[in-house]
Amino acid sequence: MSTADDRASSASGTAEQQAAELLGSDVREGYAEVGGQRLHYVEAGEGPLVVLLHGFPEFWYGWRLQIQPLAAAGFRVVAPDTRGYNLSSKPDGVKAYDSGLLAADIVGLIHERGAESASLVGHDWGGTIAWAMAMNHPEVVDRLAILNAAHPRKLSQGLHHPGQLRKSWYFFFFDLPDLPEAVVHADRWHFFRHFLRAARPAYTPEEMDRYVEAWSQPGASTGMINYYRCSVRTPPKQAEAAIHPVSAPTLVIWGERDHYLGPELAEPEHDDVPNLDRVERLPDASHWVHHDEAERVNQLLADFFAPAKKP
Repeated sequence: MSTADDRASSASGTAEQQAAELLGSDVREGYAEVGGQRLHYVEAGEGPLVVLLHGFPEFWYGWRLQIQPLAAAGFRVVAPDTRGYNLSSKPDGVKAYDSGLLAADIVGLIHERGAESASLVGHDWGGTIAWAMAMNHPEVVDRLAILNAAHPRKLSQGLHHPGQLRKSWYFFFFDLPDLPEAVVHADRWHFFRHFLRAARPAYTPEEMDRYVEAWSQPGASTGMINYYRCSVRTPPKQAEAAIHPVSAPTLVIWGERDHYLGPELAEPEHDDVPNLDRVERLPDASHWVHHDEAERVNQLLADFFAPAKKP
């Protein structure tokens, strides 16, 4: 009987071919063994480490427009598949997707790649992981860039309002047993493809095929959905206890045409993020701001992370 890691290994050849074809032969691709999990990643460039953390329902490929430009700007860029996604480990059980464990994975990845700390970029769920790392592992986070991912306190506050609850309805749908997996598989992953529909320019059929391949990895749909199950089942007092001030310099980049998060969630409270550099609002960008406004986002990130290159 093949194991999940065997199946991931058999699929990795295709993924590596795609990465090399897409980004060039200088891309380094591999797996990091971290705390009992196996994280697949794509890496490029040399210099201070920048880790790109994708959201739902993406994978490392969501950063295809950032990896090479940031490498060319003088950074060593690592874009992993977070646990549950694509070619990374997909542990069983909802509790395996607690944000603390997701953050610990990336702390371990940074150390496995030979660094003591890194600058982080997090979008959507990757932003949630990045917030958790900055709050609970501050020694590992040099600078923090957040793309359309509300600070956990702001998101909690938002979910008390009907408008944001309507936008976040799928949080609670995904908490149902079994049914979400059946729904998302139907009609060639129509449910997941629907989340990407707001991107401008629209994703091409070839790009969508890459997403479908990632979603089709054994166990991936349950792993992805378990992020939401774990989140909505976390007791409020436990979630509140995990919030600590973020000491790292922080940049928030926010696409204002986000169908899933209201614009009022963009700016964290001063006491939670006292070293907020600014909130850069892009009025014509959707939730997929790194896709819609790639050149602008790349320049903002390169400029914000530039101090890390100084000796």
